[in-house]
Amino acid sequence: MTTVVTAGTAEAVRRHPSATRRLLVSELRLLGREPMTLTFVLAFPIVTMLVIAGSFGTQPDEGFPVNPAHWYVASYVTVVIGATGLVMLPVHIASYRERGVLRRLAASGFPRWSFALAEIAVGLVAIAVASVVLLAVAAPIYGIPRLENPLRVLAAAFAGSLFFVALGVLLGTILPSARAAQAVGLLLYFPSFLLGGGGPPPAVMSDALASVAEVLPLTLVTEAMRGPWLGLGNETGTLLAVTGLAAVATFLAVRRTAL
Repeated sequence: MTTVVTAGTAEAVRRHPSATRRLLVSELRLLGREPMTLTFVLAFPIVTMLVIAGSFGTQPDEGFPVNPAHWYVASYVTVVIGATGLVMLPVHIASYRERGVLRRLAASGFPRWSFALAEIAVGLVAIAVASVVLLAVAAPIYGIPRLENPLRVLAAAFAGSLFFVALGVLLGTILPSARAAQAVGLLLYFPSFLLGGGGPPPAVMSDALASVAEVLPLTLVTEAMRGPWLGLGNETGTLLAVTGLAAVATFLAVRRTAL
């Protein structure tokens, strides 16, 4: 990132309106070098999906209205989304803030909103790549369930991804250090992961756990995607709720001024 804070770059930013594009290119180059990215966005969802999806067989039962393996393949795309927004981005951005990189970017003339937009784009790219890898691994082992309503699935995936990456940008700019971001991110991530799609199905949860799961944002994203994907319902209300959350989180992330 040192190349983007030189005097020459600052002058280029003032003359050229593509600050967000410059930041995006730089961040994409660094994306694969982050151990947290490889662990929580790629490795963890894939390994956990392989274990969980193979634990319940392939026949529908009282806990699963469809093939359990397909249930988890559809659900684990949202596990990738949660990992990106709650762990990867907050730690990445907080480490920049801790080292003073964000202040140098602001001092170099980058518009304060350009960093947020660049990081949102980076998060969306990370989710897209990790989701493709996850489905590629799942395909020869469990198969990929047919998309019963592709447009609604894609809409839910985009809205859910936008919400979580914007939330990740907010957390990264608020939390004081990478350690704090990691602690808070993991604290938020694991309950969301276990109750919001990656753990037991809602039918086998206790009433207390089911009540908690219902209000988790990751649960909303999972339901908005899994329902139309597996033919379990259109989930129109859930999709609208996720879209509203995405709009609010994106607005707040872009408006965030305390870099």
